[in-house]
Amino acid sequence: MHTILWILLFIITFLVMEFMAWFTHKYVMHGFLWSLHKDHHHKDHDSWWERNDLFFIFYAVVSMTCIMTSSPDYFWIGKPIGFGILAYGIAYFIVHDIFIHQRFKFFRKANNKYAKAVRRAHKMHHKHLGKDKGENFGMLIVPLKYFK
Repeated sequence: MHTILWILLFIITFLVMEFMAWFTHKYVMHGFLWSLHKDHHHKDHDSWWERNDLFFIFYAVVSMTCIMTSSPDYFWIGKPIGFGILAYGIAYFIVHDIFIHQRFKFFRKANNKYAKAVRRAHKMHHKHLGKDKGENFGMLIVPLKYFK
């Protein structure tokens, strides 16, 4: 029974992270912490590192803290939550940083319907260079209109 709960909590955490990514992107990154995110929209730097990457580090620290402070006696849910956040972070990194922005040159020829929709939605997000009037703040769940 404990294993089933662990797996269920892992999956729920992974799915909730899509909402967290959307919420953080819309209200934090395009809100009061735009100063950290704007270098992702304005490529006026030569560095591979962006201030925007600090958001990734924040979630990595949350994930590691959950995993490392987990205990079978009093905080067993820490591990499935921490690993759910980690799994979402890996998926986000693969889709956003590798597939869409080509920070590493992999998955360049992926051309199925989902891949095209993800690229279109993200391209629409980046057409807005300022913090206002943005759209498509999520990553893995793509609005149906981008599948057409």
